[in-house]
Amino acid sequence: MKDKINKLQALQAEAKLGGGEKRIASQHSKKKLTARERVELLLDVGSFEEMGMLVRHRSTDFGMEEQKYYGDGVVTGYGTIDGRLVYIFAQDFTVFGGSLSETHAEKIVKVMDAAMKTGAPLIGLNDSGGARIQEGVKSLGGYADIFYKNVMASGVIPQISAIMGPCAGGAVYSPAMTDFTIMVEQTSFMFVTGPNVVKTVTNEEVTSEELGGASTHATKSGVTHLTSSNDVTCIQDIKRLLSYLPQNNREKAPAIPYTLTDEYRPRLNEIIPDVSTQPYDIKEIISEIVDEDSFFEIHKDYAENIVVGFSRLAGKSIGIVANQPMHLAGCLDVESSKKAARFVRFCDSFNIPLLVLVDVPGFLPGTHQEWNGIITNGAKLLYAFSEATVPRISLITRKAYGGAYDVMNSKHIGADYNYSYPCGEIAVMGAKGASEIIFRKEIKSADNPEEKLKEKEAEYAEKFAHPYLAAERGFIDEVINPTETRRKLIKAFASLENKKVVNPTKKHGNIPL
Repeated sequence: MKDKINKLQALQAEAKLGGGEKRIASQHSKKKLTARERVELLLDVGSFEEMGMLVRHRSTDFGMEEQKYYGDGVVTGYGTIDGRLVYIFAQDFTVFGGSLSETHAEKIVKVMDAAMKTGAPLIGLNDSGGARIQEGVKSLGGYADIFYKNVMASGVIPQISAIMGPCAGGAVYSPAMTDFTIMVEQTSFMFVTGPNVVKTVTNEEVTSEELGGASTHATKSGVTHLTSSNDVTCIQDIKRLLSYLPQNNREKAPAIPYTLTDEYRPRLNEIIPDVSTQPYDIKEIISEIVDEDSFFEIHKDYAENIVVGFSRLAGKSIGIVANQPMHLAGCLDVESSKKAARFVRFCDSFNIPLLVLVDVPGFLPGTHQEWNGIITNGAKLLYAFSEATVPRISLITRKAYGGAYDVMNSKHIGADYNYSYPCGEIAVMGAKGASEIIFRKEIKSADNPEEKLKEKEAEYAEKFAHPYLAAERGFIDEVINPTETRRKLIKAFASLENKKVVNPTKKHGNIPL
């Protein structure tokens, strides 16, 4: 037995070495952690239990018979983060560039199955050049197996992908189907085809960073939800994100103990300018409403005219969707509609209540918006809110105009409670635009058209640019003093703790994708 134990220990030591010390040293020179270092840093000390350590590939073509590393380029298993069970895989770039083989894929599928059976989050630390060319269709089949499991797990358990190195070809589609993607700046890339192929096909010259770096995907494409400065920060971001999420779709997110005190926030009376055309930062409103330092923004640098993220209110996790007057006056456009819809659907999948802060003058006009499908993309957000069954509360902080009023979680599409500040303006459109249409003939025939327009604008504003007509109809439940916002919201969400909604039976809806 002693000899057999010694052999086992030797095999385990070889497996932990990965592709060899030289390759690991090279990886360190680029300030990247190894796969095992990442796993150890992410999980609670001593909690990691590895699965499939001694797996090796089965390929015999192109000299592969002579190159068989234990683990086959991916470390898989389970452990805990802050005492909560998670399943994890970490691709090892020191073994064939982290390329995916048949057995590599089988290991990943095994932990995905285990995560779904046990109702635990799945975390993928991706560092792969794509499919292992030497295996042909077997590696492609392995990717398809993973994609299928991603879809089966969607809405069942949280799935988080960290891109910690190159991620090319088929390797990009699994992260794209998970709930959140985090990229490491300067060392991670995501693209379907790399710069060399792009140059060959389209004659465009572009660097890997420009084509698919963290900054590109955070600002231009929206592919990544978060960016981190290095591997260590990335792992800290994963831990923080998980702290807001439940284990699965049958549970609620963990709450932090909280004792109610004086929940009034006088500064909320001072943030919104008296002039309705003057911008302000909605994040200042958010920071005054939620628990101190608890707001964790998602998609921070993409579609900045809408803000989404997780936070805590009296210790309980909530999702926030808010128009941002600092960018495009808070108008909804193609990108912001998609961004918010995706976030709303995630929160609804995992029982996270939604707080919606509304200051929206409408949908952004223009040929670019119309030609890029503002109609169907705006409908995505409308669909997402209408479909959501979690507790939903809206607060109109200033403007709520036109169809955007309907879309932003109005009472008409199933919101539970709708509040407004006294400065709320709820109307079909702004006073100036409305006056130009309604009183066109009067203004045109007046001795002083400009003065007449101002007069009619004031008349329209007096009649419609306030929340009280909506409150009379019950579309607004209460017009509140901004100072009382936090206290009102805490009580409102507490009243909705046991909310139950049963939607009509169907296979699934047909969201306008």
